[in-house]
Amino acid sequence: MTTTRTAFRIRPLPAETLAELRRTGRDATGQPPEHRRATGGEPLRCCLRDARPDEALLLFGYAPPLPPGPYREVGPVFAHDTGCAGPDDVTAYPSRWRGREQVLRAYDSRGRIVGGRRHDGGDPEAVIAELFADPAVDLLHSRNVVYGCWMFAVVRS
Repeated sequence: MTTTRTAFRIRPLPAETLAELRRTGRDATGQPPEHRRATGGEPLRCCLRDARPDEALLLFGYAPPLPPGPYREVGPVFAHDTGCAGPDDVTAYPSRWRGREQVLRAYDSRGRIVGGRRHDGGDPEAVIAELFADPAVDLLHSRNVVYGCWMFAVVRS
């Protein structure tokens, strides 16, 4: 069986969001971020890799990209405490998270959930293509399977 591929882009935590958080000292809920030292393995939403032990991190509330409405939510995310160059490549699934089970949640242009799929990380591109085959799907959010936290967004190229 041949799998159709779909061109897409990965959208990590925006650098502007981190700059605003560092400038104001307030997250999406109006609370100050927690400053932490990594134990190792914390998923960093700025560069889309797991933290190495003892890296300086921020833990804070983030509202993933969605139009205002009932499905917009705030959840915890980790990012570097200081500047970060971002991910190596936003035209491919994050290489350092390949093999990690995730949920891809599909949203329409109004920010309403219109589907989703769990994947084992082995061929996330096939799941992305399957979800984007539905013309109602405008945006995908990758979510942590256990905690439900936002990992990154996926948009059509």
